[in-house]
Amino acid sequence: MSASAVFILDVKGKPLISRNYKGDVAMSEIEHFMPLLMQREEEGALAPLLSHGRVHFLWIKHSNLYLVATTLKNANASLVYSFLYKTVEVFSEYFKELEEESIRDNFVIVYELLDELMDFGFPQTTDSKILQEYITQQGNKLVTGKSRVPPTVTNAVSWRSEGLKYKKNEVFIDVIESVNLLVNANGSVLLSEIVGTIKLKVFLSGMPELRLGLNDRVLFELTGLSGSKNKSVELEDVKFHQCVRLSRFDNDRTISFIPPDGDFELMSYRLSTQVKPLIWIESVIEKFSHSRVEIMVKAKGQFKKQSVANGVEISVPVPSDADSPRFKTSVGSAKYVPEKNVVIWSIKSFPGGKEYLMRAHFGLPSVEKEEVEGRPPIGVKFEIPYFTVSGIQVRYMKIIEKSGYQALPWVRYITQSGDYQLRTS
Repeated sequence: MSASAVFILDVKGKPLISRNYKGDVAMSEIEHFMPLLMQREEEGALAPLLSHGRVHFLWIKHSNLYLVATTLKNANASLVYSFLYKTVEVFSEYFKELEEESIRDNFVIVYELLDELMDFGFPQTTDSKILQEYITQQGNKLVTGKSRVPPTVTNAVSWRSEGLKYKKNEVFIDVIESVNLLVNANGSVLLSEIVGTIKLKVFLSGMPELRLGLNDRVLFELTGLSGSKNKSVELEDVKFHQCVRLSRFDNDRTISFIPPDGDFELMSYRLSTQVKPLIWIESVIEKFSHSRVEIMVKAKGQFKKQSVANGVEISVPVPSDADSPRFKTSVGSAKYVPEKNVVIWSIKSFPGGKEYLMRAHFGLPSVEKEEVEGRPPIGVKFEIPYFTVSGIQVRYMKIIEKSGYQALPWVRYITQSGDYQLRTS
């Protein structure tokens, strides 16, 4: 059993729009939601699931809206939450920003979408690209497209239309890794992980089947490829797009799928691995009798020399009462952002193995109290193309289509900063 009804409420809990799918829960039950929410907030026991008698409210908040599903016992809660988040995604595709005003301006299309997204309490068509084939929008008006139901709705492959044709058949693969890092004042790494995504841009005719091969450690062990010559990575928390055949992956680690057309995220993964800080920061702060402060920051690229980090931004915290900034940098430029109490040192191009310096001088007009809680950490942003910190590789991309056309797969690797912080003493 799944959702009985779905409500979209404003920030005060007033229903803007609702859809009753099963009729087994009275629509008036939603009146109990906001008092329950406020009571739980006051008690400090707020939860994503609230109950009133036999009725359960499963809810999420987005912008200034509450999306609430009502259900009776034994509902599949994870299915309902996935549906609510997917609803937000679909509405955002249609209205750009999902908020109270966009709901009020588009009541008709919202009703149409709620009808297509769920049937008798179970998710139905939740792919926005497919929905846009027959629920089209001009301004705030609904225009019904083809009167017939698109084949994608009844097709086993509901995320791809039939009859697609391209003059040039290509697949672009982006392997993007974000490095999350927290280093303490002693230089010890407290947190280190890699969060990766593989995104595809597909321009292929017909209904092709794609097979993607990675240097996955489990696959290498299954096929006997593991050895000193074959570098492999151990993927954790792997999540796939709905197009991937999960049973095939579970059996032999083959990533086999019929792709949606255009852009989509094929998979995401995580690696809990000790990452050597790619950009290492050292800082020295000197205060002179509470009248001025000097900050010296040294940045070093600890990645291979052939690679270059682009768009590097190093955010250095400064005292809140600092003024009269003066900077000297060996490369790039520095600017003071007083509303955030930071100096941002920007370096367009930072080659691996290089080391750069930035000096900042500030006046301290007031007699400040000694810092009790310590300074905020130094934050670093960067992007390194043609490089993955985990060593993940696309070994092959096979494209099989009954017409037998030739297609070109293009692969690009990018490493970027995620939550990348270095604490200073």
